[in-house]
Amino acid sequence: MTTTSVGSPLLSESLDRFLADNDPATMTTTEFLGRRFDAGLAWVHAPVGLGGLDADHRDQAPLEAALVAAGAAQGDNSRNPIGLGMAAPTILAHASTDVQHRLLRPLWTGEEVWCQLFSEPGAGSDLAGLATRAVRDGDDWVLNGQKIWSSLAHLSRWALLLARTDPTAPKHSGMTYFLLDMTTPGVDPRPLRQATGRADFNEVFLDDVRIPDSYRISAPGEGWATARTTLMNERSAMGDAAPKRETGHMGRLTSLWRQRPDLRTQDGFVQLVDAWMRVEVARLSSERVRQSEQYGQPGAESAGAKVTAAVNNQLVTRLLARMDPSAALDYDDWSTEIDTDVRPETFHYLRARANTIEGGTSEILLGQIADRVLGLPREHRLDPNTPWQEIPR
Repeated sequence: MTTTSVGSPLLSESLDRFLADNDPATMTTTEFLGRRFDAGLAWVHAPVGLGGLDADHRDQAPLEAALVAAGAAQGDNSRNPIGLGMAAPTILAHASTDVQHRLLRPLWTGEEVWCQLFSEPGAGSDLAGLATRAVRDGDDWVLNGQKIWSSLAHLSRWALLLARTDPTAPKHSGMTYFLLDMTTPGVDPRPLRQATGRADFNEVFLDDVRIPDSYRISAPGEGWATARTTLMNERSAMGDAAPKRETGHMGRLTSLWRQRPDLRTQDGFVQLVDAWMRVEVARLSSERVRQSEQYGQPGAESAGAKVTAAVNNQLVTRLLARMDPSAALDYDDWSTEIDTDVRPETFHYLRARANTIEGGTSEILLGQIADRVLGLPREHRLDPNTPWQEIPR
């Protein structure tokens, strides 16, 4: 008999059977997540056998709520942010069935962490200008080049990777999309120290790296279309999550205001209210975008959510740092791996500086909004039919 209602009768029955056989209090998180995947209760819209039940996207949220009510940990992407937020949708949409079966379960459980090897020293915002080469050699592709600003590359087992396979084609037409095993000989990730002291980003050197053709997930020269799936989910993952009111940076700011009467100046109040309204409007807008995306792939609207989230993070962390200026002068914490929850506000202020650059600069995203959402005329640009090798660099 079904006791839990989370959408379709099939999904409710599957959840009841799963909870009857699996008590989250008696097993590790990894084991519990693995059993969720096997039961089709990972991402329910995915095919049967790949972590899903061919259910509706909209059933995911009530499923997560029911699992939390049963004692499971609150679900989030922190165990594998790029894997869950970007790699999984891309693999489900474009990879072969064999590759999906090999990669999705350990991705879901967090046993195999993922990174993204897209940006290069000469191709960041203009990603389609990338120069890393991939040349076919029998059943393999041989890669040479350099990637940069690759989050978690030093900790990752797998990577999403774009490389140029046809330099004679226009830049958007000569790329191919691969999945790279980061343990392959010739892959050299080197962490980059940030202003905060942490080293989350990397530069990655690729020296005669061989990738089997079976891990190519686009047709040769058609990697840009596949990359759009990744990029739309990247902006969605970075900007569309709608937390509860007054959590995160905003929650710390309002708590500090309530706890410290000495900080309550008229000017401070005006700044606090302005920040609160901006964050709340963005939160509600992100929730609207999130709900609309339950009916399909993320669209250009997610770029707006990412831009707003970045600006608001910088605004609120700046206010927090100003409320305790002595902490900024005392900041001397250059450890690379410490829980950010215990960092002083100066850490969050410094880290937020990158928000308007990473995951697509705000300038580029605003251009996308103007073009794809508002329908404004495009800016003048180089003839898109110019072969990549003829573009001045």
